[in-house]
Amino acid sequence: MVFFVSWLSVIEYCNFMNIKLFDMPKETDIAWCPGCGNFPLLTIVKMALAELEIAPETLVSVSGIGQAGKAPHYYRTHVFNGLHGRALSAATGIKMANPELTVIVESGDGDIYGEGGNHFTHTIRRNPTITALVHNNMVYGLTKGQASPTSEVGMKTPVQVSGVVLEPFNPIASAIALDCSFVARAFVGDVAETKEILKKAIAHRGFSLIDIFQPCPVFNKQNTYPWFKEKVYYLEDTHNTRDRVEAFRRAIETEKLPLGIFYENPDRTNFEEQLGNHGAPLHKQRINKEMFIEMIREKI
Repeated sequence: MVFFVSWLSVIEYCNFMNIKLFDMPKETDIAWCPGCGNFPLLTIVKMALAELEIAPETLVSVSGIGQAGKAPHYYRTHVFNGLHGRALSAATGIKMANPELTVIVESGDGDIYGEGGNHFTHTIRRNPTITALVHNNMVYGLTKGQASPTSEVGMKTPVQVSGVVLEPFNPIASAIALDCSFVARAFVGDVAETKEILKKAIAHRGFSLIDIFQPCPVFNKQNTYPWFKEKVYYLEDTHNTRDRVEAFRRAIETEKLPLGIFYENPDRTNFEEQLGNHGAPLHKQRINKEMFIEMIREKI
């Protein structure tokens, strides 16, 4: 009941904050199942964008494949929907072509940590100023409920009929180990807290990762809203987000799962700065028509 009360207050808040700047027309059919955690997250993201006063024409929302990958379809802004697992690479290219844009990636735990696991690793290495919002429902929701990289041991699915046997991938610990410059975890049932984490991540210079817990009420009957409420807790206000060793120690906790900002390293050079001496970004470059034609003739 607490969740539904907060959900009503979110709707009122959105109306007050004029979040319709990012809204699609009312007749748009949102293709998610009732109770999906994508619904509250969609609104939370709009709230964060409105409070940061990011204009729709300066935002690009990028996704891969999956139910989470549909999220950008429901914003009135620029959208790039790419191949399965390739969202981070596409987002990096967009940011390099025009560093003045705000670039956000929204995709699921399968898309980012599974198919896109290699891109996840190397995006952290490059450290572009993009924000990854990973919808972590611990299952593949689009392809009918098989285990994802973050599914818990013992969870039974239509594919893993005897239960998952592999240890779940820990994106928080992995990101900290690679010195990701902003690492956080959130839960869609906590609207105000998640919104504040999102705002800090989007404002961060460098790659920011937010692993976002949310339920899949159709294909994951184990990790429900009550399960998350019981399982999670927030890092203390005294937690030092610059202490990488302590952040890693908290990231590998499993009895209870911490929420909040684990680690920040604002001193890391971002990808835009690394490439700054390679000329103007693509959106400011102009092609010399005569030179271009001559290059084509040489190849014929």
